Amino acid sequence: MAQILRFPESRYPQVKAEKHARLLDAFSCRRRAPEDVFWLKENAELLNILECTGTAAEALPQRTDARLAALQAFHAGAARHLCFFRQYYRFILSICMDLEDLGLVAASPAVTAGPDSQALAHWVWQQDLPTHELSDLQRAEARRLLARRGVHCDFPGLDERLHRFIDGAENFAMPNRKAAYELTHIVFYLSDYGRSDPGLSPRAIESLTHVGLLAFLDRDADLLAEVCIALRYAGQAPAAAWQSWLDRHTGRFALMLDVDVQAPPMQQDDYHMFLVGNWHQALSEAGSFAQAVPEGSLRLQRPQQQGILNSLSQAVFAAGRKSADWQVLRPQITAQLTEEDHRFLCEVEQSCPDFGVFFEGFARTGSIGADIGREALA
Repeated sequence: MAQILRFPESRYPQVKAEKHARLLDAFSCRRRAPEDVFWLKENAELLNILECTGTAAEALPQRTDARLAALQAFHAGAARHLCFFRQYYRFILSICMDLEDLGLVAASPAVTAGPDSQALAHWVWQQDLPTHELSDLQRAEARRLLARRGVHCDFPGLDERLHRFIDGAENFAMPNRKAAYELTHIVFYLSDYGRSDPGLSPRAIESLTHVGLLAFLDRDADLLAEVCIALRYAGQAPAAAWQSWLDRHTGRFALMLDVDVQAPPMQQDDYHMFLVGNWHQALSEAGSFAQAVPEGSLRLQRPQQQGILNSLSQAVFAAGRKSADWQVLRPQITAQLTEEDHRFLCEVEQSCPDFGVFFEGFARTGSIGADIGREALA
C-alpha cells in the first residue's frame, strides 16, 4: 500500500512556472509509462489546457528544465510511437502540437530528433486514419487537430449532424453522461477551444443549460466545469452560482504526495476534475492552479460532496405522471427531501430562471400505452 501524505498549503506562493514544471513532471514521469494509453490521455489533457488558456512563456518552465525530459523524449520519438500506436493518433498529435506551441520543444526539431507535428499530421491524413473513425465527435476532433497544421479534411455533412445533435435540448434534460460530454466537446471543437464562434443556436445554449443544471444537482464539478467552459466559448456567461460553487470546490482539492516508489501502477484518481476545474478558473480569471504543488508522484482527491440528483429523480418518479409543471409538483417533491437537500434544490432552482423549462424535460411525464404490444403485433 502506498503511503499518502497530504501536502499542506505553502505559506509562500510558488512561482507559476515552478507549479507547471511540477505538474508536468508528475504527469509525464511519476504516474504511468508512455506506453499506457492513460499516460497519453492525462498528458494530452494537461498540455491542452495549458495551451488553450494561452499560458504565457513566463508561466512555463524553461525548455532546458530536466523535468521536461520525458515529454521531450516522447516528442523526439513520436514518429515511431504514432506508427505503432496509430489507434491513439489523436492523443499523440495533440501532445506534440501543444509541446511545440507552448515552446517546450523546438518547433522545428533537428532531423535526428524526429519529424515535427506538421509532418506527423500529413502522415495521419495520408494513412486515412480520420476517415476510419465511427464517431462524428472523433471526426470533429481529428479535423480540428489536423487543421492546426494546415491539413484540411472534409467530412460532408459533419457540421450539420453535430448541430442537429446539440440542438436537441429536450434530450439533455435527462441524465446521460455520455451525451453530456459529447455536447461539451462538440462545442470545444466547433469553437477551436474558444478561438472562433461555434455558431450555437438558442436551442444548443438551452442544451448546455440543461446539462449544467443536471451537473449542479449532482454536484458533479467535472461536468459542470466543462459546461461553463463551453458556455464561455459560445459567448455566454455561466450562472454565477455555478461558478462560485466550482471555485470553492476546486480550491478544496487535495494534492497528495505518494512517497512509496514501490507502489503499484497509478489507479484512477480525480485528476480530470482537478484539471478542468483549473481550466474553468483560468477562463473566469479566478486564478488557476492556486494550490501549492508538491514535487513528486501526485494523487489528486476531490472534496467529498453528495449531490441530490438521485433523490430528486426518485421523488419525481414517485410523484407519478400527472404533471410536468414544476410549480404544481414542487410541494410534493420537496416534501420527500431532507432539509439540507431542500436548501440545495432551492439554490439550484434560483441559479437559472428557466428551471421550470428544464423540469418539463426532466420530469418525463406520461407512460407507454397498454396496447403498445397489440399494435406491434398487428
